[in-house]
Amino acid sequence: MTKIITIDGPSGSGKGSVSRLLAKTLGFSYLDSGALYRLLSIAASRHQVVSNNQKGLKSLAEHMDIRFETDDEGGLIALLEGEDVTLEMRTENTGELASKIAGHSDVRSALLKRQRLFATGEGLVADGRDMGTVIFPAADLKIYLTASIDERARRRYKELLEKGEDVSLRALAEQVRARDERDMSRDVSPLVPAEDAIELDTSNLSIEEVLETILDFKRF
Repeated sequence: MTKIITIDGPSGSGKGSVSRLLAKTLGFSYLDSGALYRLLSIAASRHQVVSNNQKGLKSLAEHMDIRFETDDEGGLIALLEGEDVTLEMRTENTGELASKIAGHSDVRSALLKRQRLFATGEGLVADGRDMGTVIFPAADLKIYLTASIDERARRRYKELLEKGEDVSLRALAEQVRARDERDMSRDVSPLVPAEDAIELDTSNLSIEEVLETILDFKRF
């Protein structure tokens, strides 16, 4: 039986970095569910499928040619139709469109099956916004990470500056706030902690400290 750890939380809470490190530490597979929605948003743009075309998006979600690989440092490489779109996948525009697309019930249903197929082998660390509530409700350990809006905006600001992008910290904070509201208030799979999730505020914690805390909770 595959052991499953879910790590949910809003954008910038640190779930991606911590999940990758946790998977590497435990020797588990890793699912970045947000990457699937970001890849779908890129595919939609390239195939000229608008964000309110649920039928077209559902079809894309069911038939997307995607593949994940890891680089020499253990980072995620995302391939869409054979092309490396990792950098494009991490842009703010892609993230904003992915957040809008994720509110469509037909899209979420189409991607649900694809996400559950990742649960193979010894174990899986799955990060996202509904991993513990919808995709893997019977997970062995559920974590919900959060952090203040200012701290999450600051983290994203630093990340984008390191990539050479000219961004506004104030604008990023507004984007974080707007995305939170959209994710938490949508009718389908809203961003909420699972009832049995362990909640952890990462505002003043390093990635290593968050990792150690999660490992302390693991009982298998």
